[in-house]
Amino acid sequence: MKDFLRKKKKTLNSESSLNVKDICAFWDIPLREAQLLGKCSSYEEAGKKLLMSGTISEENYLRKISTLYNIPFVLLNEDQLKSPPELNIDPQIMRAKKFVIFGEENGALQLAVADPTDFYSVEYVFRKTNKKVKLFISTEERIESALNRLYGKEQTEQEYTSSNELDNVEALIDMASEAPIIRLVNMLISRAVENNASDIHIEPFENEVKVRYRIDGVLREVESLSKHILPAVVSRVKIMARLDIANRRVPQDGRIKTKVGGREIDIRVATLPTIYGEQVVMRLLDKEKEEWDVHKIGFSEKDKQKFLNLISVSHGIILVTGPTGSGKTTTLYSALKILNRPEVKIITIEDPVEYVIPGIVQIQVNPQAGLTFASGLRSIVRQDPDIIMVGEIRDKETADIAIHAALTGHLVLSTLHTNDAASAATRLIDMGVENFLVASSLIGIVAQRLVRTICPKCKDKIEIPTEVSKKFGLNGIVYKGKGCSFCKGSGYFGRTAIYEILIVDEEIRKAILSSADSETIKKIAKNQGMKTLIENGIEKVKEGITTLEEVMRVAHRV
Repeated sequence: MKDFLRKKKKTLNSESSLNVKDICAFWDIPLREAQLLGKCSSYEEAGKKLLMSGTISEENYLRKISTLYNIPFVLLNEDQLKSPPELNIDPQIMRAKKFVIFGEENGALQLAVADPTDFYSVEYVFRKTNKKVKLFISTEERIESALNRLYGKEQTEQEYTSSNELDNVEALIDMASEAPIIRLVNMLISRAVENNASDIHIEPFENEVKVRYRIDGVLREVESLSKHILPAVVSRVKIMARLDIANRRVPQDGRIKTKVGGREIDIRVATLPTIYGEQVVMRLLDKEKEEWDVHKIGFSEKDKQKFLNLISVSHGIILVTGPTGSGKTTTLYSALKILNRPEVKIITIEDPVEYVIPGIVQIQVNPQAGLTFASGLRSIVRQDPDIIMVGEIRDKETADIAIHAALTGHLVLSTLHTNDAASAATRLIDMGVENFLVASSLIGIVAQRLVRTICPKCKDKIEIPTEVSKKFGLNGIVYKGKGCSFCKGSGYFGRTAIYEILIVDEEIRKAILSSADSETIKKIAKNQGMKTLIENGIEKVKEGITTLEEVMRVAHRV
């Protein structure tokens, strides 16, 4: 079987760098299109760039790729689909792995795959059936459509799908594969990367579709699209994220890996049905901007030393708290970067795994498969780790296992959704964890928020009213960005974090044991020198890093 797989790849990519004429001839494109590609070491690399730019369709791409791999392309039309033999292969596995068995000829199963290098699926079918396999290439959408016709839709789809749904899906596939739609989606992603956006929101309303970028934590509208192209745009994103294009009634989550301007970008995709159509949110994770450096994430010198002392402890729980999008994961990854040494075993369980860290065992939760934070953490403890990172403590079961791990000699890092550091202890107790367990396992809590930093190009001094200056202990002069082309008129560029770090000492342990409320715990911590979020923010205002308005925007309720 392995020999069979090896023979299937007939590569034409032996050249170290192809010339433009060769690329034009192979891909049937004008010279001007090829000149924009830059250097390409293979026809396949050139084809991927042409596909991303919308110059060629996915079908044309795969037709040409089929010649590179010496695997025939198949449209999977109605007349090509034959009733396959009874096989011991679940159609759900075919859906997940993007392949379809669409017939049998001369004793060989006819297998279509979307990825010509997916020889694992071929070997899987061979081992499960002990039959010969004849390999074909087709598009993901045609494979999905063939699966629906041969094996039927999943039960949830059968309940709600109308008789003409397949025709609608085919129309969506055709629309999503058109060059203008491909170019539009690629343009939205590339512009977001150029503007340092963290998220792209595609939002349908009654008469229009708004596209907004989240830049430095604030949403900005950048585009208004015609309502009639929404299905095609959403379908294109779903195709890229390998989501179910036919399922438009339930939320879906997926992932896209792509390159923009030579930079490797991971995109987390989440769709949500609304009354006006499907909404899409894409979270951009720029691998080349990974900055998990404890010296660069906003700690003051005093707080940085506190944090470094905390993570040097051999066992106990350290919690990082704050709302979604407050930079908790970056802080945890900064700690893991310091702790990651050959002699230390670190295991994480996350939802999702945002960045891959070499040398660390990382697990992604999968509730559908029964892998939750609680069940995963229970298994992790049996893997002999030194340090455990839990993406979030969401329930009593996870909290109990994390505390047990901390009390048996592990350092546990995790996050919790609370407004401030002092509330973290009472939140665990509210979940049902015993006071004495919280008091004996918890060693430190870091609360944080992200604030926008003043644009360095248009930064200027301004005077503030005397009463405001007195209230916040300022000297009457602060800095503010006037707005320029560099910061797109916002006056801000980039973000940093403001922190409060609560060290759990004997006095705070006694307060937790006596069921003290969060205000009492906060008062004790402040008396011991803890700077609150607002106080830490004011320090950054004095240093000219951010503005008073920005600190109050993110922390005024704390």
